[in-house]
Amino acid sequence: MNRKKKLNSILDKRIKRMNAKKNPALKPKYVSKAERARIEALEQNSESQNAVMTEQ
Repeated sequence: MNRKKKLNSILDKRIKRMNAKKNPALKPKYVSKAERARIEALEQNSESQNAVMTEQ
């Protein structure tokens, strides 16, 4: 019984992995807090540079 159970669990895991690859998650990728802050700072710099360019 144990051998049969182990084989079935191995096959079940394999099937789950195959199904997971077929249906990728639609959830957005995680962005760390530090990365979000860096991106926000870059956007603010670009906005301030655009404002200076339009004033001239």
